[in-house]
Amino acid sequence: MRFLPIALIAAIAACEPVRQDARSPSPTPAVQQAPVGPKLSTRAALRNFSAVVDRVEPVAERICRQRASDLNCDFRIVIDDRPGQPANAYQTLDRNGRPIIAFTVPLIAEARNRDELAFVMSHEAAHHIRGHIARQQRNATVGALVFGQLAGALGAPNSVETAQQIGATVGARSYSKEFELEADALGTRITAASGYSPLKGAEFFFRIPDPGNKFLGTHPANADRLRTVQRVASSL
Repeated sequence: MRFLPIALIAAIAACEPVRQDARSPSPTPAVQQAPVGPKLSTRAALRNFSAVVDRVEPVAERICRQRASDLNCDFRIVIDDRPGQPANAYQTLDRNGRPIIAFTVPLIAEARNRDELAFVMSHEAAHHIRGHIARQQRNATVGALVFGQLAGALGAPNSVETAQQIGATVGARSYSKEFELEADALGTRITAASGYSPLKGAEFFFRIPDPGNKFLGTHPANADRLRTVQRVASSL
């Protein structure tokens, strides 16, 4: 079995929650929003999740070995069953460097079909394949170093630690939008290779509040993400 309920996982790279929001923007002209189907029963949702794991995990592992042979590509898919969690999915590593893709129970319940689950799972696998956690950590280290040196140069030794913390945050977020678009692009390929529709799977964007272009925001605008999926899908 490739997925197990867990009590706690430390999120390193979390993706935007999927939820209903009346303020969500209208779809871009290039993508027509399909009618949102009703929520599935718990049994049907878990059945979909199990089926998607069985199909996507081996494809993600194969593509990982092809593109990043130096990485541990033995994905472990888990359910984060902590109470009170929002609809969310994220990718992290265990203490041995094994990649973990976690889904909260509300996200599994929120997904309207297997294509959406497959796209989210493929997107999270792509984060690992593209080495985003390591790149994010390097950016945070550089940011902490630069801000700490700046505080020291300005003669504020008591503020160095605070400056380093701020610098780490700025550094970690500097390329987060780029990472999300990279994960969308590779996730589109993994989804399609697994036999699911990335365009249909990306319809969950229509239920996510648009983050727009916030300063130091972690996610790009929904329209940019949709265009990325369309562009890659049209080339397959």
